Amino acid sequence: MDLAYLWFFIVGFLFVGYFVLDGFDFGVGMSLPFLGKDDIGRRQIINTIGPVWDLNETWVIVAGACLFAAFPEWYATLFSGFYLALLLILLTLILRGVSFEYRHQRDGLRWKKGFDRMIVIGSAVPAFLWGVAVANIVHGVPIDADHEFTGSLLTLLNPYALVGGLTTLLLFFTHGVYFVALKTDGQVHDDARKLARRSGILTVVVAAVFLVWTILNAFEAGAPAVWAVVLLSAVAALALIGSLVANARDREGWAFGLGAATIVTAVLALWFALFPNVMVSSTDVANSLTIENASSTDYTLTIMSWAALIFLPLVLAYQAWTYWIFRKRVSRTRIERAAAVAH
Repeated sequence: MDLAYLWFFIVGFLFVGYFVLDGFDFGVGMSLPFLGKDDIGRRQIINTIGPVWDLNETWVIVAGACLFAAFPEWYATLFSGFYLALLLILLTLILRGVSFEYRHQRDGLRWKKGFDRMIVIGSAVPAFLWGVAVANIVHGVPIDADHEFTGSLLTLLNPYALVGGLTTLLLFFTHGVYFVALKTDGQVHDDARKLARRSGILTVVVAAVFLVWTILNAFEAGAPAVWAVVLLSAVAALALIGSLVANARDREGWAFGLGAATIVTAVLALWFALFPNVMVSSTDVANSLTIENASSTDYTLTIMSWAALIFLPLVLAYQAWTYWIFRKRVSRTRIERAAAVAH
């Protein structure tokens, strides 16, 4: 296989990992107003991702760096055209990270509620805008012969992209609530299961609309991998429905696992809908960026391939070890004891 095509799928793998891992972080953050009945409950929710949220976030940094090195033309067009949207994602991610670190620095209720609101905003905005960005990449945006984006921020807020953003928002929310149910006990655990039932039904409806729309677009564009898009979309739909069934039967592990499978297969469906392009021009197909005309030289890709072969397994092993170490449930009783000792 040509190295450029290999790196197209490696970049896709990195974004899949990011959406699965930081996706449930976003969902946990967005669930605070619905599940945190008191400060102990909110601390219990936040502590489920406390040891891993920053590690999960590094996936997007690695994905961006690989995009820059492997596909500089794609990187340049994407980051210049989507600058305001990506800047807003970056600022809200910073806001969320600061809130996690500063929330517990003072005991005042007003102080904590302020940072809780910033956690919600810092989770919801990226969850929505990532869907908008990916949907626009697949659906197409105005690109001229010099591979420069000629639209505006409003261009990105088209109906298909907005449905894509709403899909990722709801999908990440439900995925995060599954994780809360998996990692907590007591009232928070019970409330998370109930919330997942309600949000899951809405997620199924919106995701179905988006996936069907994506399939129709792929057929209309004559995508060479259109049947892979159909198959992956069907698997994503079955996995999402299966996660709802598992949640209803109090099988939190299965619900979370099937939620992750939903995100994996849905993102892969979008990736195959994009193939062999990396960014579609809506004004003239001839201006589209493809895997071949957007990639770096073979020499660069060869060096990157050796680096990935050496370091990627190490990163995956370290992340797996981290999750294993922090695999236990976050107990409300333990937080109450720690709070009593502190006072």
